[in-house]
Amino acid sequence: MRHIISILMENEAGALSRVAGLFSARGYNIESLTVAPTEDASMSRMTLVTSGSDTVIEQITKQLNKLVDVVKLIELSTGPHIEREMMLIKLEARGADREEFKRLSDIYGGRVIDVTDATYVIELTGRGDKLDAFIATVDETKIIEVVRTGSSGVARGARTLRL
Repeated sequence: MRHIISILMENEAGALSRVAGLFSARGYNIESLTVAPTEDASMSRMTLVTSGSDTVIEQITKQLNKLVDVVKLIELSTGPHIEREMMLIKLEARGADREEFKRLSDIYGGRVIDVTDATYVIELTGRGDKLDAFIATVDETKIIEVVRTGSSGVARGARTLRL
C-alpha cells in the first residue's frame, strides 16, 4: 500500500542523508522525496512516498522519530489530505502537433511555458494519476524529456505538522 509521510526536521547538513540512510539500511524503497525549508528557516519539511504494509510503515515511523533531526512527523495517507506533483514535459511540436498539444495542455489545466520552432515545454500540476494520464495521451515518440517533482502534501482541516 502507498503511504505519504510528511516530516518536519531541522534544516541542517546531513539530515536528508540520515533519513535516506535509514531507508536504505532496512531495504525500504523511497518512491518520491521532496524537501524544502519552511517559513522557519531552521526547519525543513520533507514529503516522502513509500510502499509497505501497515506493520512496515509503523516500523519506519518509529525509526524516523528516533532520528535526532526529526522534530515531528505525520502520515498524510491515514486521513484526508491534499497531494500535488508538478511535471515539466518537453514535446516535439511541429505543424498540427502544436495546436493539439496546446489543446491537451488546456484540457489538463497545464500551461505552455516555453515555445521554440520545434518544441513546447508544458507545466502540469496535480495528482500523479493526472500527470500519468497526460503522458499516456501524448504520442510517446513526441516526448523529448519528462521531469517530475514527486508528491508534496498537506493534511486537510485542523490536522497540521507544526511545532
